Amino acid sequence: MHLPYVHRVTKYDPADRDEHGHYTGDEDTVSDHGEVEASYLRAVAVFAADSGVDRLAVREPQVSGLARLGAEPPGDGFGLDGLFPGGLAGVHDGAEVPLAIALELVRAMLREDGVWCRLEVEGAFAVHVGWDQYLYIGSSRPCEAALAHTRRSGLFPERLDASPYAFEDEEEIVQRPADDEFWADVCGEVADDRAGVLEETYADGGSRWHRLTSDTVGAVRAALAPRARLAVWPPLSADVDAVLGTLPADGLVEGVWEDAEGTLHSALADEEDFPELIARMSGARAAALMSVYAGESVPLCTAVLPDSDGVLRARWRTEPTPGDRDWARRRTRG
Repeated sequence: MHLPYVHRVTKYDPADRDEHGHYTGDEDTVSDHGEVEASYLRAVAVFAADSGVDRLAVREPQVSGLARLGAEPPGDGFGLDGLFPGGLAGVHDGAEVPLAIALELVRAMLREDGVWCRLEVEGAFAVHVGWDQYLYIGSSRPCEAALAHTRRSGLFPERLDASPYAFEDEEEIVQRPADDEFWADVCGEVADDRAGVLEETYADGGSRWHRLTSDTVGAVRAALAPRARLAVWPPLSADVDAVLGTLPADGLVEGVWEDAEGTLHSALADEEDFPELIARMSGARAAALMSVYAGESVPLCTAVLPDSDGVLRARWRTEPTPGDRDWARRRTRG
C-alpha cells in the first residue's frame, strides 16, 4: 500500500544529523515511558483524525521469544493483556481495532515489548514503528493540522517517499489457500496415515499445534485463527526415546510432543536447554523434533486461510513444499 503523504516522526532534531542522515545528538534511543512517548501517541492520534480514521487493521503481527525454553515469558503478555479478547490468542492478521487499542499497540512497539505489526486502513492511513523510536505515518491526505500539532509537541515530522516498513510483495509465488480442496487433500493424507499434525502460525513467532485424525480435522479447521499460515506434518512418533536420540550436538530445534492427556506442546531449545527438553518430552505419548534451519524439516504441504468469503487477503506467504508445487501444477493444468 503506497500512500502519497508519508512522514517519519521522531524526537531527533534534523539539525543533529550528519551528512549521511545519521543522528549525532544526545536523545536516548529507548522510550521514556513518559511525556515524549505520549507525544508520539498524540501524533498518531491527530494524524488519524486528520485522515478520517478511527479504526485500523492489524497486519502481519509478530511476537518474539514465544516458546523458547529457558527464557522468561513476558510478564504482560507482550503488552497485549486487555487489548484483545484472550490476550495474545486473539491477535491475528486483519483484526480491526479502534484507535484507542491501536495507540496501545504503538505504545507496546515503542517500548519494544516483543510485539510488532503494521497498522493500516487500506488506501487511507498507515502506522509503522521502526527501531530506535522511529515512527512512520502515512496518509492519503496532507494532514497539515496534524503536522503543525506534532511540531508544537516537540517532535520532528520529516517527509519521505515511503515508509521502509511498508509491505512489499517481492515474490511471484502463487500462495495456496486453505480452501475446501486443501482440506479434502488433508483428510486424504490423514486417512492414509501420512499426515498427523497441523502447525498453525497466527503471528510470526507464534504458533499452535493440533493433532489431526479423521474425526478431528473439521473441529481443528473451525478453531483456527483468521488468515493463519498452516503447515501439515507427518504423525508424531510413538517411539519418543528414538526421537530424543536424534537431538543434535548443538543448534536450535523445535520439540513437539503430545502429553498423557492428548494435548500438544511445542518449544524451541538449543543445546543448553536440551536437558529440560528431554525431561519434558520423556513422558510424552508421541513426539517429533523439527529443525528450524531452512530446508532441513519440510512439511507435507502448506496454505494460508482465506477470509470467510473465500478471498485470500493475507499478504504473508508460506515456503513452497513439494506438495505445494504439485498443487500448483494441478492448478495450471486445470
